[in-house]
Amino acid sequence: MLIGEYQHSLDTKGRVNFPAKLREDLGESFILSKGLGDECLFVYSEEEWNKLTEKLNSLPLSKARALQRFLFAGATQVQPDKQGMILIPQNLRDYAGLQKDLVIVGASNRAEIWDQERWNRMCEEVTSDMIAQTMDELDF
Repeated sequence: MLIGEYQHSLDTKGRVNFPAKLREDLGESFILSKGLGDECLFVYSEEEWNKLTEKLNSLPLSKARALQRFLFAGATQVQPDKQGMILIPQNLRDYAGLQKDLVIVGASNRAEIWDQERWNRMCEEVTSDMIAQTMDELDF
């Protein structure tokens, strides 16, 4: 399970030191894609990406094609170097509005990469009532 919140900086070449704990859980290489519903990036292990691909491929093309285009056209496979750095392609940096300061979070079966200002705004929008409602739906 991917958990935790990590503060990192994007260098001038578009690279970031990806957190060691998340690298351990994601494997030697992993997939970056546009986030769904939020202007962030999703990070999947190859195993989770393959599960998602199988689910999408099981849908009728008429229902899946827009999501397939969105996810696959914007996705890239990355492999951290010996220092744990990954290159985030320009198109993905633009999509997520990544500037210099980033927040990388574990979100169960994926990680997410956020511009720090966007992350802070999103966190401010989450209320205790929203969390309580969801917890009620889960019978917690």
